[in-house]
Amino acid sequence: MDYTNEKYNAYIQILKEELVPAMGCTEPIALAYAAAKAREVLETLPDKVKIEASGSIIKNVKSVIVPNTDHLKGIPAAAVAGIIAGKPEKELQVIAQVSRTQADQMHSYLKETPVEVTHIDNGITFDIIVTVYNQDDYVKVRIANYHTNIVLIEKNGKALLSRPVEGENEDGLTNRDILNMADIWDFITTMDINDVKDILKRQLEYNTAIAQEGLRGNYGANIGKVLLATYGEDVRTRAKAKAAAGSDARMNGCELPVIINSGSGNQGITCSLPVLEYADELNVGEEKMYRALALSNLTAIHQKTGIGRLSAYCGAVCAGAAAGAGIAYLCGGGYKEVIHTVVNALAIVSGIVCDGAKASCAAKIASSVDAGILGYNMYKQGQQFYAGDGIVTHGVEATIHNIGRLGKEGMKETNEEIIKMMVDKF
Repeated sequence: MDYTNEKYNAYIQILKEELVPAMGCTEPIALAYAAAKAREVLETLPDKVKIEASGSIIKNVKSVIVPNTDHLKGIPAAAVAGIIAGKPEKELQVIAQVSRTQADQMHSYLKETPVEVTHIDNGITFDIIVTVYNQDDYVKVRIANYHTNIVLIEKNGKALLSRPVEGENEDGLTNRDILNMADIWDFITTMDINDVKDILKRQLEYNTAIAQEGLRGNYGANIGKVLLATYGEDVRTRAKAKAAAGSDARMNGCELPVIINSGSGNQGITCSLPVLEYADELNVGEEKMYRALALSNLTAIHQKTGIGRLSAYCGAVCAGAAAGAGIAYLCGGGYKEVIHTVVNALAIVSGIVCDGAKASCAAKIASSVDAGILGYNMYKQGQQFYAGDGIVTHGVEATIHNIGRLGKEGMKETNEEIIKMMVDKF
């Protein structure tokens, strides 16, 4: 792909927009970001807080420990963390720096301050509205469609910022519809490594650090440790265990940031760490490693474009298939091996549902990475799934289109049922 090509530069920009740091699970952090912004505009500590959130936000916030809160969990905790300690200019690292005093204050503030949480349905999947009050004053902040997209700031009836929300359009971001596997392959095999090295190096550094912490500490169900203790330390097991351990830590309060993909830290971890393990094992060198990482990340983003940020379709599936593509490339595979790896992996694990962010995400990640590796090994052995085998159809793009349709449209009712189960308990 020519370096002056508009698509070449767009692909670099997509990586810059998607591979950004976040502290903790991204939906609680988006909620903390909205609350921090609202408190900043209010200019004083609120005496009442109202949180309105779409079902998919509730699903992904209610069971997660919010980092830097001394193990507070759930929706009120995320908002209060932003109110007490949030730095809105840091966006998804809004609560990366919290003092011991501030953490203690969060606990007392939650006990003393009314925090109302309401499930809303404004016709979009990603919707957060935080309203903070102090006596007769109020500020309302709304985030829609993606994690840092503030579309409304209103103070005492006056709109300080107001942008229309027209469906689930991601205004302000580079158009992801230009992604396709043939062009992704062209990009990663011809790109100047220096154009992406800093982005991808940061992803490896951050995500490796949290995976190592996940293996050292005691987080969630410790899926990473279970895998290594049960199956040994061959590269396939390490690839699954490192990714799972990063999620173990992240879902359960670890105070380290990750580099996300498609709005998700779990997906960013899954795209990167298995590829790194294989790159180390095969001793492929830095340049090929970065090409494989770019392939994995862009393949995941391409799949998620059709599905959307949040769905009942588990995003780890897309990231695991993408990691399989990166691994196929590292093992000497060409374009055919890569696209067949993706199709095979999607055929294996596309039934995994997203029932919110929590400890079991780590196990789903391990299964998805395993499917990516199996998908490649199948094709190496002359085996594949064919058009007509379930949702698999002719060509990788048509199959990815089917996945998007399944995740966005087909699983709407599934998502609603999952949300009902969780909201009833909530």
